[in-house]
Amino acid sequence: MLSIRKYEDKDYKDVQYVCLHCEDGPEDPPDLQEFVLHTFCDYYIDNEPQNCFVLDDDGKAVGYVICAENYDNYKKNFDEKYLPLNAHLDEGLYNWAKNSTVLQEKYKDEYPAHLHIDLTPPYHHKGFGTQLIKALCKHLCEKGIPGVMLTVGSKNENGVKFYKKCGFTLLEQKDSEGEIAFGIKTNSFED
Repeated sequence: MLSIRKYEDKDYKDVQYVCLHCEDGPEDPPDLQEFVLHTFCDYYIDNEPQNCFVLDDDGKAVGYVICAENYDNYKKNFDEKYLPLNAHLDEGLYNWAKNSTVLQEKYKDEYPAHLHIDLTPPYHHKGFGTQLIKALCKHLCEKGIPGVMLTVGSKNENGVKFYKKCGFTLLEQKDSEGEIAFGIKTNSFED
């Protein structure tokens, strides 16, 4: 049975798997996998599991939304513990990790939280992403956090459509080839 629930410690490896296999296609090389986990996954489930939700399919996490609720706390911990894990990688990957939250910093006062969301391909286009966003926003609203944001590559047309459909507001687009920042007020899904 499918359900949205809070992340649990037992979901750790499943969440990492989803992070690396959220799109159809060949598996990324080991260095790129390591970079993706260090930069876009592990901080959240290591440090803020209370702000993470999973799509559960009969006890297995097959999708997630993971979140840092406070940019400044996130940035301090990420720079101290997770950025150095990328230091031995290609300089381009290291710089990408180092600069991965430039837009989050710019909008941190209005949108102090930021998120990452992924589903494995069999669960795409079925409404589960929207359910995960709603669960996270309700949770953050209850904690008094006014807004959450994210960035997405401008070439990710499905992602851009999804965030607009969920009610996210376009905050900034760096250029036609770069990142797009979206934000949403956490009270957007109040019943």
